[in-house]
Amino acid sequence: MYLENIVFDAVNPRLVGLFWQDLLGCEQLTDSAEGFETRLTVPGGPALDLCFQPVPEAPKDPGRLHLDVLGGAETNSMVAAALGLGAIGTGTGTRQGDASRVDLEDPESNTFSVLKNGSAYLNTGPIASLRLESADPDRDTEFWAWLTGWNAMALHPQTLRHPTLRGPLLSVSQEPAAKSGPKNRMHLDVRLEADDDPDAVASEIGARGGQELHPNWGELPWRVYQDPSGNEFCVLPSN
Repeated sequence: MYLENIVFDAVNPRLVGLFWQDLLGCEQLTDSAEGFETRLTVPGGPALDLCFQPVPEAPKDPGRLHLDVLGGAETNSMVAAALGLGAIGTGTGTRQGDASRVDLEDPESNTFSVLKNGSAYLNTGPIASLRLESADPDRDTEFWAWLTGWNAMALHPQTLRHPTLRGPLLSVSQEPAAKSGPKNRMHLDVRLEADDDPDAVASEIGARGGQELHPNWGELPWRVYQDPSGNEFCVLPSN
């Protein structure tokens, strides 16, 4: 299996998709009634698709998956570019007084941060990190390492990285509050390899503390799960 998609629920997929495409320099894949997709490719590393799927109402949850955008020496210009594309300032400028980042929201209120310290994120590309909230970061780091094939970093054991050491980090952090109510407004998708057995994968997800969901969404070519902390993800069939 491998990590393939970052998925956003959006009332206006094209609006939010173009925002992220222009901010990150992605390559557009699709723009239709079914949604908007754009691809972020890190040279020598993974390609990740940002997928914006239509929903009838704006998500009300505060979000449990957050993007950290690499700013570094260009933080001010990156923030200005984001604001020019339709981002919203949080009012405080930094998260909980943390001067290492500037917090913003995209046009549909998905929170993200622009990181000022670029030296800590070598070869990540424009997305420095995907931050996933967890009830038990140690447990869920192991779960996502198995699910994605990414490796824990020696000095930061709750942070995963693609085996090429390129592309964004996946950081599992302590949740400020337990998951409740609706599905997350953003989630990750992994795709099976040709030799992966879907039922064996489903069984292993359960053994590792996750669970399969059976939402009333009609016939789907993929299967929907939650990780041990209740964060949704999808397992896509092999290509």
